[in-house]
This record gives sequence, C-alpha cells and structure tokens, in this order.
Amino acid sequence: MLLVLLGAPGAGKGTQADVLTDQIGVAHVSSGDLLREHRANKTELGTQAQSYMDKGDLVPDDLVIKMVLGRLDQETDGAGVVLDGFPRTEPQAVALDAALAGKGIDCVLYVKVPEDELVQRLGGRYNCRSCSRPFPEEAAGSGTCPVCGGELYQREDDKPEAVKNRLKVYDEQTSPLINYYKGQGKLVEINGLQKVDEVTSDLLKSLETLATK
Repeated sequence: MLLVLLGAPGAGKGTQADVLTDQIGVAHVSSGDLLREHRANKTELGTQAQSYMDKGDLVPDDLVIKMVLGRLDQETDGAGVVLDGFPRTEPQAVALDAALAGKGIDCVLYVKVPEDELVQRLGGRYNCRSCSRPFPEEAAGSGTCPVCGGELYQREDDKPEAVKNRLKVYDEQTSPLINYYKGQGKLVEINGLQKVDEVTSDLLKSLETLATK
C-alpha cells in the first residue's frame, strides 16, 4: 500500500505518520529525511542534490523521485509506505505517477486545518535539535526535550512573521495537487482540527475502507 500524507505545515503530518507506522506497520518516508540521509552518506544522489542546494536552488524533482523510488524498493516486507513531504506540487505528482509505471499512489490522506489555526500552532511551535520532534510553546519552558533531553529551539520559519508566507506558498503549490488527486478519486479529507487521537481514528477508518474495496 502506497500512501501520501498531505497537509499544510503545522497540520500534524509527522505525528500522524509516526502513529500509522506504529499501528499498521507502514514505513514513514520523509523526503526531507531522505535528502539529509543521502547527503550524510555522500551517495551519488546526495552529492548531486548538494550541488543544487549549495547554489540556493531547489533539488530537481527527478533526483527526489529517484531517492523515493530507491527507498520504496527497500520497503518490500511491511504493510506499505506513507510518503510525507512529497509530492508537493502537481508536476511532482505527475512525474511520480509516471515513475511508478502507471500504478500511482493508492490513497492520499489530506489532513485539513484552517489557516488561523495553523498560524497559532506554528507560531508557538518548538523543535528538538536532536530528535526533531515538535512541541507546543507551553511544553518548551524548560528548554529541554522531554523525550530525548535535546535542546529545544524555534525554527526561523516557525516565527510568526514567517508563518503566513509559508502558508501562502503552500497553498499556491498544493491546491492544484489536491485537485489532481481528487480527480483520480484518491483523495480522502480528514478534519485536522480534532484531537490527535481522533485524527488518527479517522485516518485508520479511511484505510480500512480502502482495504475492503
């Protein structure tokens, strides 16, 4: 089963991807993590990606797709894969479908959260430098990650002045992608305003429905 977890920054995609990994055994594949992994291991793809990043350019879609496909080839024994952070745009989705030899994605789980809620969440979000887990501002008072003990900090792009621009860019890139998968009949919309466990419950119900088709 090949899934895409879609949602704006702050929608809780990473949290839900980790829960799906624990509960149904899918592998969580993040495009950002893949890039960091290839760069750290100095692979050929990582070196090529670094050459673009050093110039401040976006990593081309074909390189990211090769990284994603390489990871998919490794994940053959589990329940499937949930992609987080890719595809981000309609051209990326079209290219990924083509690379998957026409089979494409099985289901796209879209965690939808209104902009005002996203601004509030992101503006008060802190991350751990060690394990990268996000925490709300009220949990960041000690400055120490309650999970691994790492240092908590606020990313530059999570500061209030940067949040609205991030959401504007996301909306411009992702609206066509939502319509693309909706046109394929693969998009399932989940109410992301609910509690974390309620969002998880809706995601699992959607996957149960998919499995019975």
